[in-house]
Amino acid sequence: MERWNSLTEEEQERFAPLCPDFVVELMSPSDTLEKTKAKMKEYMGNGARLEWLINRKQKQIEIYRQNQGVEILEFPQTVSGEDVLPGFVLDLEEIW
Repeated sequence: MERWNSLTEEEQERFAPLCPDFVVELMSPSDTLEKTKAKMKEYMGNGARLEWLINRKQKQIEIYRQNQGVEILEFPQTVSGEDVLPGFVLDLEEIW
C-alpha cells in the first residue's frame, strides 16, 4: 500500500509503474528456460521479493529471493509463500 500511495493520481489511473512483491511464472511448452530466467531476473531487478519459476517439463521450481542465490527444488509437493505471503502454500499435485 505504501508504494501505491506514493504514486501520483495520474499514475494510479494508468498502468501503475510498480513491480509486484510476488511473481509466479508457469512455463508453457513454447517458453525457453533461458528467456524465462531472464524475465525472472528482470522482475527481481525491479523489486520483486519472491518469485517461483515452475518448470513442469523438468518438474522443478526455481525460487528467486532478493539478495540470494536461486534455489532449485526437484519435484516438490508444495511450496510456501514464506514471509511475502504468510500462510500461503501451493499444492503442486495438479501441476505435475
